[in-house]
Amino acid sequence: MATVSHYVPLGAGHVNPTVGIVAELVRRGHQVSCFVPERFAEQLAVTGARIVPVPSTWEAVGLADPPQMHGRHLVRAMGYLLDETQALVPLLARHPAPDLVLHDGPLAVWGRVLAHRWKVPSVEVWPNLVSNRHWSMNRYTKLNPLDPRFLVMMMKYGAYLRREGIGNVREFFEGGAAAQRVVTVPRAFQYAGETFEGFRFVGPVLGDRATETGWTPPEGGRPVLLVSLGSAYNRRPALYRTILSGVAGRGWHVVLSIGDVDPAELGPLPAGVEVHRRVPQLGVLRHATVFVTHAGMGGTMEGLAAGVPLVALPQMAEQRANADRIAELGLGRTLDPVSVTPDRLWAAVQETAADPAVRERLTWMAGEIAAAGGAAAAADEIERALARRDRPRA
Repeated sequence: MATVSHYVPLGAGHVNPTVGIVAELVRRGHQVSCFVPERFAEQLAVTGARIVPVPSTWEAVGLADPPQMHGRHLVRAMGYLLDETQALVPLLARHPAPDLVLHDGPLAVWGRVLAHRWKVPSVEVWPNLVSNRHWSMNRYTKLNPLDPRFLVMMMKYGAYLRREGIGNVREFFEGGAAAQRVVTVPRAFQYAGETFEGFRFVGPVLGDRATETGWTPPEGGRPVLLVSLGSAYNRRPALYRTILSGVAGRGWHVVLSIGDVDPAELGPLPAGVEVHRRVPQLGVLRHATVFVTHAGMGGTMEGLAAGVPLVALPQMAEQRANADRIAELGLGRTLDPVSVTPDRLWAAVQETAADPAVRERLTWMAGEIAAAGGAAAAADEIERALARRDRPRA
């Protein structure tokens, strides 16, 4: 069996989709070493892989979550990413070269550098929408390629990559050297999905989290509304208050996940509301009637895998793209979090819950998710990359 080195950045949305893949590789007998930020060590330890905690420069500068690689944040985020790569590559290079590198595609670019240095194949995991000439996230973000700050940053990257023996900067950023790019989204959810080559869309990978428990619905059979804005953009007490102000008299039970917001900022809680900093999201979704979500891809895929209609309140560009796709595919509703009112939000919740067309589309998407293959399909692609490496050359 093969040795695999697994690299992920600081960010739950980039770690969670890989847990099931690592567990499947271990189940098949491969020796996987996970080099992960310490806060995720316990989460990945359940896979049976060897866990090697590594530091992150992002924590040192106070980043609680990954930098956003788009829009006005792009140049600063690229700087953070270069700093992280330059810090991690020499640290990780002290470990023995594996047979294959498995790494997060959007952010853990140190995996690309190390795979090039060791001359071993790499497989990238993309936990988000991907881009080609037919569809690109540039539709939601604006970048001036002549911005002097961007040009200076690209020069810094070029100089670093040349020192690593990498000459094609564009191919490096696009992941073109990877043996395969695995996308943890079903092809049916990807914009222009039929036009993508060189990507394997395996759908959401929930792994052992699919059986997550730890939450019990209240007695009485009231419909359950789960509200979660994820781990990165959840500091929205005013938005939570908007949601809560419309609860009374509607007959719903609301589970509100607020992250690091002080519960005191929410004011008095209406009857039928429970507030948590974190919830076992998959466990709650098994009982939920509707999911109010920020439309991060992790939460979106978890909601769709559970067959729960979505009401999206996107907070940033990537989430707006996801939210628009939710609406376009008829899987729920999308609202503007800036202008939303209690009446608009609750109207969307109740309409979505009662809409048979939404239920029909959720059933269709469940079939697409099942057909995508999940962790087993991802592990198959990794083993194909290993087989190509071992195949004798003519």
